[in-house]
Amino acid sequence: MISLSGTTQVSPNFWADPQTGFPYLIAVQTPPFRLNSMDKMLQTPLVMNSDMATPQLLSNVMRVQRKVAPVIINRVNMQPVYDVYASVERTDLGSVSAEIEKIVAEYSTQLQPGNKIVVRGQVESMNSAFSRLFTGLIFAAVLVYLLMVVNFQSFRLPFIIITALPGAMCGMVWMLFLTHTPFSIPSLMGAIMSVGVATANSILLVNFASDTLMEGTMTPWQAAYEAGRTRLRPILMTALAMIIGMLPMSLGLGEGGEQNAPLGRAVIGGLLLATFTTLLFVPVVFSYLAKRRAPIAEIE
Repeated sequence: MISLSGTTQVSPNFWADPQTGFPYLIAVQTPPFRLNSMDKMLQTPLVMNSDMATPQLLSNVMRVQRKVAPVIINRVNMQPVYDVYASVERTDLGSVSAEIEKIVAEYSTQLQPGNKIVVRGQVESMNSAFSRLFTGLIFAAVLVYLLMVVNFQSFRLPFIIITALPGAMCGMVWMLFLTHTPFSIPSLMGAIMSVGVATANSILLVNFASDTLMEGTMTPWQAAYEAGRTRLRPILMTALAMIIGMLPMSLGLGEGGEQNAPLGRAVIGGLLLATFTTLLFVPVVFSYLAKRRAPIAEIE
């Protein structure tokens, strides 16, 4: 109807400026003050076609009644939905998400058939990112293990090497707990970085112990002790360089520094415990699982 929506929707007209050549949309509509009551709106004439001598009024073709209806109707995939918005303030998104999930689980049993409650927004993105990062972390550990199996031609030595990884994960969790830092995407990225450095240090120690053991002059325990004593300096240098480099980031100083602080804290915590695990626990595992090999005699 032209009176209510204007000619823009019914029959749009354009006027071209003869000087500039730009077209302008011309809309004709009844002034709002002439439709400021229900009676005036019902007196709106309806012209069905140009042959009608007497136009019909809007009141003749419709019935008006008052009822309660939603002001805004939202849809997702053509399905009507009711949106309930929740925001986060002075806390982390994960704790709020956990409380919301409890409420959703409580009221889901009271819904009518065909209705359901779905949590969307940043929570959905966070859960998706966490699942992908956890999957990537597990896949990376398995891939590194298989790659070491190919290089060492053994399943036992790579297993000894990856025994340092639980220490890195526990150190990361403890550091985040002590600093009251919630789990986040940067913290999981820091976990992957600490796992990589811990694996490299463990490879350095186990490889030296394996080469010493293959000479046939030492027992597995002696080879593990010699590897820990000889590789102590390079392992500490690698870990300390990474920890000192991440220390400014972990403090979260400056504008926006709190976003990357979990990454630095996760790396520092993971490497602190992983270094002790590599130097103390891995040699013990090596002394029990490694087998002494006799030197290969040369054939003349």
